[in-house]
Amino acid sequence: MTSTIVVLVLLAALVLFVVNIYNRIITLENRYQNAWSQIDVQLKRRNDLVPNLIETVKGYAAHEKEVFDNVGRARAAMAGAKNVDQSAEAANMMTAALGRLFAISEAYPELKANENFKLLQEELSSVENKIAYARQFYNDAVLQYNTVIETVPGVFLANPMGKSRHVYLEVPEEDKAVPQVSFGATA
Repeated sequence: MTSTIVVLVLLAALVLFVVNIYNRIITLENRYQNAWSQIDVQLKRRNDLVPNLIETVKGYAAHEKEVFDNVGRARAAMAGAKNVDQSAEAANMMTAALGRLFAISEAYPELKANENFKLLQEELSSVENKIAYARQFYNDAVLQYNTVIETVPGVFLANPMGKSRHVYLEVPEEDKAVPQVSFGATA
């Protein structure tokens, strides 16, 4: 009788241990999915601000067609993204296109002085900061998830559950390059 109780207690402890690991994996999976949805919300918000920005800039720099086309392509890529990788790639395209768009403003002092442009630029800057924070949170959540499913004891439960490693959001190689600064001598 005593050995039966001991076996039942050990079996109950094992079941509770497995349930705890299972719940931890699901919790961490939900956390990184939530983190991605926060990024997605900010990307959509940025995408919604872009048409207003483009219209403001077009009034001053109508001949900058290539820049406007790049922003349009990036916006279409954002709308058509079907997974995290495509969305991250489209977001990087948009960041580059907006950088070129804001560079145009340097050539047009009257555009830089335009109150609507300033407000849009501030709003986009705020959204970019939120996106950066959300990406950091996402990568932290993915790190926790990957660690749990790749280490003992989680690895023994993750594989049968069909759980696999997720990738981090990374800065594209072209954005990692250090800008070249040249202080040439003036004649």
